[in-house]
Amino acid sequence: MNKHSILRGALPRRTALALALGLGFSGLAVGQSTVGSIFGHVANGANETVTIQGTTGVTRTLTVDSAGNYRASSLPLGAYTVTLSQNGSVVDTRKNVSITVGGGTEVSFGGANVSNAVALSAVTVTGSALPAIDISSVSTSTVIDAKQLSMLPLGRSAESISLLAPGAGIGSGNFSTTTNPNGAVSFGGSGVTENAYYINGFNTTNPLSNLGGIGLPYGAIDQQQVYTGGYSAMYGRSDGGVISQVGKRGTNEWHFGGQFIWAPVGASSSPSDIYYPNKAFPAGFGYENKDLPGTIYRRREGDKSWTKTYSAYVGGPLIKDKLYLFLAAESEKQEGVSTNSSASSIQARNHYKYDLPKFYGKIDWNINDSNILELSHVRSTTRYSGVYNAYDYATNVESGPTGSYPNTTKISSKYDIAKYTGYLTDDLTLSATWGRSTTGDYQTNPSDNGVTPYLSGVTNQNPLYTGGTPIKNSVGTSSSKDPDAKNTTRGLRVDLEYRLGDHDLSAGIDNMSYWASNEGQSMSGPGYAWIYSHASNPSKAISPSLGVGAPGGNGYYVRKYIFSTTTSMSAKQTAQYVQDRWQVSNNLLLSLGLRNDKFVNKNNVGATYVDSGNQWAPRLGASWDVFGDSSLKVYGNLGRYYLALPNSVAIRGASASTYTNEYFDYVGIKADGSPVLGKALGPGPVSTNNEYGQAPDAKSVTATDLKSQYQDEFIVGFDKKLGESWVTGASLNVRKLQTAIDDVCDTGKIADKLAAEGINPDSVTIPGCVIFNPGETNTFSLANVDGNGRTSVRMSMHDWGFTSGAKRKYYALNTYLEHPFDGKWQGRIDYTFSRSYGNTEGQVKSDTGQTDTSKTSDWDAAALMQYSNGILSNDRTHQIKIRGAYAITPEWMVSGVLIAESGTPKNCLGYVGPTQEDPVGYSSYYHYCLGQPSRPGDAGRNPWTHMLDLAVTYRPSFADHKLAISLQGFNVLNERRRVQTYANNSNSVAPYTITNTYGMGEYFEQPRYARLQVTYDF
Repeated sequence: MNKHSILRGALPRRTALALALGLGFSGLAVGQSTVGSIFGHVANGANETVTIQGTTGVTRTLTVDSAGNYRASSLPLGAYTVTLSQNGSVVDTRKNVSITVGGGTEVSFGGANVSNAVALSAVTVTGSALPAIDISSVSTSTVIDAKQLSMLPLGRSAESISLLAPGAGIGSGNFSTTTNPNGAVSFGGSGVTENAYYINGFNTTNPLSNLGGIGLPYGAIDQQQVYTGGYSAMYGRSDGGVISQVGKRGTNEWHFGGQFIWAPVGASSSPSDIYYPNKAFPAGFGYENKDLPGTIYRRREGDKSWTKTYSAYVGGPLIKDKLYLFLAAESEKQEGVSTNSSASSIQARNHYKYDLPKFYGKIDWNINDSNILELSHVRSTTRYSGVYNAYDYATNVESGPTGSYPNTTKISSKYDIAKYTGYLTDDLTLSATWGRSTTGDYQTNPSDNGVTPYLSGVTNQNPLYTGGTPIKNSVGTSSSKDPDAKNTTRGLRVDLEYRLGDHDLSAGIDNMSYWASNEGQSMSGPGYAWIYSHASNPSKAISPSLGVGAPGGNGYYVRKYIFSTTTSMSAKQTAQYVQDRWQVSNNLLLSLGLRNDKFVNKNNVGATYVDSGNQWAPRLGASWDVFGDSSLKVYGNLGRYYLALPNSVAIRGASASTYTNEYFDYVGIKADGSPVLGKALGPGPVSTNNEYGQAPDAKSVTATDLKSQYQDEFIVGFDKKLGESWVTGASLNVRKLQTAIDDVCDTGKIADKLAAEGINPDSVTIPGCVIFNPGETNTFSLANVDGNGRTSVRMSMHDWGFTSGAKRKYYALNTYLEHPFDGKWQGRIDYTFSRSYGNTEGQVKSDTGQTDTSKTSDWDAAALMQYSNGILSNDRTHQIKIRGAYAITPEWMVSGVLIAESGTPKNCLGYVGPTQEDPVGYSSYYHYCLGQPSRPGDAGRNPWTHMLDLAVTYRPSFADHKLAISLQGFNVLNERRRVQTYANNSNSVAPYTITNTYGMGEYFEQPRYARLQVTYDF
C-alpha cells in the first residue's frame, strides 16, 4: 500500500510534523540534551492508555487524548516497552523501542499501526526501515551512538568523534599540548576556544582557557552529539560548535565487560625527517645562519610510540525498577620517543610517558513514576613525564641520560553532577542540573635547579667563542608554574517545559561560576632565559622604536628574556531564556526563542574588569514538512550567539605581568651557556606592551562599554528521502562575526586624543594595553594621577589608526548522502565547500600559536593590521568525509573512515616594506613578506590530506557474538604531509634577517599505526 495513503488515512487532521512536534518533542532537541521522547497516534483512542516502561525502570502511563495522540517527553536514554491498554486490558505491545538524544521515537497503534517503532530522526508511520529525517529540527547536528563507536575505526577521544561532523576540522597543532593531547577542533571557521563541551548536560569545557574539555571513558559513551549550528535559546556561550556526551546508565539486567587495546610500536611508521629550507631571497636579505639551509633540522626516524589501554564496566540494578548503578574505568598508557631538533638547547631524544586514567560512575534513582534523580561522578587525568637521552646528530647515535628532563605535568579534573527530573503533569516537566568541578594544574621540571638559565637559539652563538660547537646546558624549559595552580566551577540550570495547545513552551536559567588560583607562568632557573641571535645586516638597528640599536661587528647578540604572569581570577556567567516551539499549521513549525546572557570577569583582587550587562540573543527557526509525510523537509534558522571571556583573559590582561627583553653584545660564553656580556644595545629591559610587572587598574584596562564577542548565523537547507533506503540533503550555512574582543597596546594614541581635547595626558594613568572591541567606539575610564576622580576618553576606530573593524565571515555548502544501517551495511558521504575569510581568526592566533585568549598580537597597533584581510587559518575549502561498515557474515565486519581535506592557508609575517621598518616595536609580526605586502593566504596553501582508517572485526558465534576481536589501521596510506608551516620569516630576529625555519613544515599528519582491540560484553 502506498505510504502516502496510510499517512493521510490514519492522521486526517495532523501530519507527521504536527505529531512529532505536538506529541514527541519537548523542546530539548539541542546539543546539550540528555533525554529523548516517545510519541504516537492511536486509532479510536477513547478509554485507552499507553504505558511506557524502560529497562532503566522509568515507567509512565499516559491517557490518549481526544485526537488519539499521546507523548512522553524528557525520557532517559535506553530501551523501552510501549503497551496499549483499553479499559484496563492490554491490546498491543511494542518492545525494544530505542530513543536518540535530543530526538524522539514514534510508536503508533491501530489504524495507523506500524510493525516497528522508528526514531523521530526518521519520523514515519510506515513499517519500513526508513532513512533519518528529523522534521522537527531547525538546526544541524550529528549523533554518534555506542553501536557506531564500536563499529568504526576512530580515535578514542571526543575530538576524534567530532571530526565526523560536516565542517569540523582539527585546529592548529599549536593548540595540541600535554594538557590537550587530542588536539583542538574548529567548527565552521571559528576559533578553537569558541566551542563548548558537555557531559550529562553539564559544562566540562576547560575552565581556564576554554581550549578543549574532558570526555568520558570511551566505553562509557552512550551517545555523542556534535552540534554545528542553530541551537535554541536554551543554550549559549559558543559560536563554534558543541560536543555533548551522554554516559551510559544501569538497567534492570546486570551487564559487565572489558576491553584491551594494544597499539604496538612495531606496527607504526616513523615520521619523516625535517630539513631546513633552502630558498633564494631578494638582494639584501639573508638567512640568520647561512650554514643551516638544506641541513637536517629534526631527525625523526624511530620516533614511535606504543599504547596500551585497559577498560572495564559494570552496570545493573541495586533495586530493580528503582535504583541503578553504572561504573566504568579506563587506563591508557603511552610510551614513546621524540627527538629534539638540531637547534634545541638540549641535543637529546625524549623518552616520554603519558598516563590517562578516566573514571565514570552514575547512580539513577527512580523515586517514583514522576520523579527521577541522577548522580554522576567523572574523573579525568593527564599525566606526562619524560627523560632526555643524549643524541649526536653527526653520528646518529643515542647514549645515556643527560640529567635533564622535559616538563612533568598533571592535569586532574573531578566533576560531580546531579540532575532532577519531575514529570509534574502530562504537559508540565521540571528539570534541574547542578554541578561542580575541581581541576588541578600541576607542572614542574626536575632539571630546574633554580640557578642555571634556559638557553634558546644556541645554533646562533658566535663561533668565535664556541669553536663551532654550541655551548649548552641541561635546563629543559624556560617556564615554571605555581604548584598550587587550580580551577573550580559551580553550575546550575533549571528548565520548565509546558505544552499549551499548539505551543511547546519552555523557560529557565543557565548559570556558571569559575574560579582560578595561581594560574599563568613564571620563569625557570634564575628567573630569566638567554636567547642568542644573529643579524645578517649588523648595521641595521634591531628595534628603533624601542631604542634598541644595531648589533654592529659580525652581527651576533643576545637578549635576556623574562615572561612572568602568575595570578588568580574569577568569572560569572548567567543567562535566562524563553522558548516557544509553535506548530503554526499541520506542516509548519516555528521555533521562537530569546536568550539573555550576562558575563562578569574579575581579577586577582576581586575587582571587576568586564561587566557585559544584558545581552539579548534572538533565535528564530522554521521547519516545513513539504508533503506532510516526512519525505522532504525544508528548514531554516537565524540566530545570534554571544561568547563569554574565559578566566585566562585576566592573565596579562587585568593582572600584573612582566614581558621584557634586554639586548646585549657579548664577549664570551660561560660553561653553562650564559653569555659574558659586553655593551648594552638598548636602554635596558624593554616591553612592546609596557609589561613591567606593575598592577593594572581594573577600571582602566577594559572599555567601560565593552561588548561581548558575538556572531550571527543563518542556515537554510533540506533533507529528502530517496526510496526506502537512502536520504540526501544540503544546507547553506552563513556566519558573520559582528563584534570581537582583543587588546590594543598602542596606548600612546589615547594620549594623543586627550591632548587633542585639551587634557594633559600626564594628568592620568594610561595602561600599556587595554581590552576593546576592534572597529567600535569604546570609552575608557582613566585614573587621575592626583588620586582625585577619573577621566573618560572615547576612542573610535580612526583614533586608533585602524581603517576597518574586526571581520570574520564564513559560508559553507554542506551536502550528504546516507544509507542507514539495515543489519547488513551502512554508509554516509559528506561534502563541504566553504570559505572563511576576514582579518580576525577569533580569540586565538593559529599562524603564530598564540594562546592568549582575546589578547593576540592582532589589533595591538594599526600597523599590525595593514594587509590583514584574507583567508583565515581555519579555512578548508573542500572537505570529503566518508564512513561506513559492512557485515560480510554474522561473524565478520569491515568498516572504514576517510577524511580528505584541502590544505589550510600559509601565511608570511615580517618587517614592513623594502626598508624593513619596525614602526611599533613588534619586530617581524607585520603582514609583509620579504618587504612586500602579504595578506593571509597569499603565501599559498598547504597540501591536501587524505586520512584513511580501516578495520576488520571478528565476533565468533561460539562466544554468542559477545567477544569481538578487531584489527584497526589508521592512516593506512601512510601519508605524512605537512598541515602547517612556520609563518614568521624573521622570527623577531632583526631586519633583513630570515629565520632558518621560515616556510618549513611545523606540523604534519600522524604516520600510520595499527591497534589490536579485544572486547567482551556480558
